[in-house]
Amino acid sequence: MNQTGQVPTVSLYGLSISRLGMSDTVQYLTQVINSRQPHQVITANPIMVMKALEEPAYMQIMKNAELLVPDGTGVVWAADKIGTPVQERVAGFDLLHELMKVGESYQWKVYLLGSTPEVIQAAAERLHLQYPGVTISGYRDGYFSADQDAEVIAGIREAAPDLLFVARSADTQEPWIAQYKDQLQVPLMMGVGGSFDVISGKTKRAPIMFQKMRAEWLYRLMSEPTRYKRMLALPQFAVKVMRDKGNMTKP
Repeated sequence: MNQTGQVPTVSLYGLSISRLGMSDTVQYLTQVINSRQPHQVITANPIMVMKALEEPAYMQIMKNAELLVPDGTGVVWAADKIGTPVQERVAGFDLLHELMKVGESYQWKVYLLGSTPEVIQAAAERLHLQYPGVTISGYRDGYFSADQDAEVIAGIREAAPDLLFVARSADTQEPWIAQYKDQLQVPLMMGVGGSFDVISGKTKRAPIMFQKMRAEWLYRLMSEPTRYKRMLALPQFAVKVMRDKGNMTKP
C-alpha cells in the first residue's frame, strides 16, 4: 500500500500516480528525507505501466513504492483522459537535479550507484562541482552480481546517504531497490535510468524542442535505434488507454 499521506493521486490501472508538480514533489520529498523513513520513488512511464500489467511481480513492486511520479508524457496524457489530470510531468532527470539543489541547503549526502566505472566517476565529479553543498558520500558502478549485493549494501550503509540514486537496467533498478529497501535504510531511493550517462557527458539529453513537444522518447529512439523493441510499449499503451477509457481507474 502506498504511504503517500497527503499526496493527491490518480489511479491508473491500480497504480497510484502522484498528481503533484515538480515544486510540490520536491517539497514533499524534503519532508520525507527529514523523516528518515525509507522511501522508494519510482518515475513512472508507459513502458513501466505496461510491464506491470504483464508481470504481477513488477506490479507489486510499483504498488509497494511510497511514491510514483508521472515521468512519462504518456502517463500525463492518460491522467488527462481519465479526467483527473496531474499538475505536470515530473521527469526523473529534472527531479534528481531539483533535489540536489535543495540538498545544498540541508547538506545532504548522496550515493550514486550504477552505469560503468568511467561514467559513474565522471557523474560524481560533475555533480560535486555543480552542487558543492551536497556531499557525494560514495559511488560505485552497476556491474555487480546478486552474490555481491550484500557487499554493495554494506558500502551504502557505511556511507549513510540521505539519497540513493540507482541507474541500472530498466528491469533491474526498481526490483533491486524494492528488494533491499529495508536493509539499505536510505530515506530516499530512486531509479534514475540513463541520467548518469547524461550528467557525465557520455550522452546528450534531448534538445529543448523535443522536450517541449513531449517527444524525448522520439529523440532517444532516433539516437538509439536498438531501443525500438522497448519503445513498442508506447503505442501499445496509447491504444490500451483509448480502448479502456473509463476502466483505467480500476485495478
